[in-house]
Amino acid sequence: MNDTRMDVTAELVRDLLREQRPDLADHPVRLGARGWDNQLWRVGDELAVRLPWATRSADALLRKEHTWLPALAPRLPLPVPVPQYLGEPSERFPRPWIVTTWVPGTPADQAPATHPEAADALAGFLTALHRPAPEGAPMGRDRGGPLAGQTQGFTQALASATELGLVPDPDAVRAVWEDAVAAPEWTGPPVWLHGDLHPANVLTADGTFCGVIDFGDLLAGDPACDLAGAWILLPDGAIDRFYDGYRPDADAATRRRARGWAVLKALSCALIGEAGVRGRPGGKPTWGSPAHAALRRLIAADRP
Repeated sequence: MNDTRMDVTAELVRDLLREQRPDLADHPVRLGARGWDNQLWRVGDELAVRLPWATRSADALLRKEHTWLPALAPRLPLPVPVPQYLGEPSERFPRPWIVTTWVPGTPADQAPATHPEAADALAGFLTALHRPAPEGAPMGRDRGGPLAGQTQGFTQALASATELGLVPDPDAVRAVWEDAVAAPEWTGPPVWLHGDLHPANVLTADGTFCGVIDFGDLLAGDPACDLAGAWILLPDGAIDRFYDGYRPDADAATRRRARGWAVLKALSCALIGEAGVRGRPGGKPTWGSPAHAALRRLIAADRP
């Protein structure tokens, strides 16, 4: 990741609004969150501004959201941050930025889903999203393609997590991965994917899901990449209910690939969580618990 960290303040956000969206300049501005690529600032009660601050790739991700997400959002059964305006680079801020709708809720890494109905909500959301993507739809950041292409990243993540004592049974984790890589590849049309379904990007209220955010990795590809999110987001015992509600039915090969993507995501989140516990830059201590729960579930589950 190319770190291009910038100093973003409420005054900067107000200045940008005065320059390009003066109708919003008088709304209260307050920090919402800092992510890998962007900072999120609330504007009044209904809107938010996202500004790239820490990676060079963030500019393209914001423009991609602005291009594609407005057409997808109306068919999705959970609220998502719908782009309203794309701010252009200026002397005040040399990068693009975006105004979206604000999605209320608490990130699932801070308030995990606890109700069985969460499986229905996630299945309904992914059923609606996973439609064939049009020609020219984005591909991106090594997600949604053949799982075998991620083997080096998996091997490195497993070695790091094992060295830190985060994985009690690395052989069992490796077995899940090898089975997933051996599964037949996706032969259907590329479908729309969120691409980054981890607990910080899914919102909860009253024990179930109430929104999905951060579509910077929106792309077309193998649905197994998104189905992996069920292992990390849902409470124990909810996977079967999730697949019962997901349409079209995911075949055994797709479910096996989803387990591989889930292992890869869980290892990444476990390492980020550990970095947070140790106070290292970029670490997020709340990411560890759902990652470890996912690894436990994946190891314990029978192969589909």
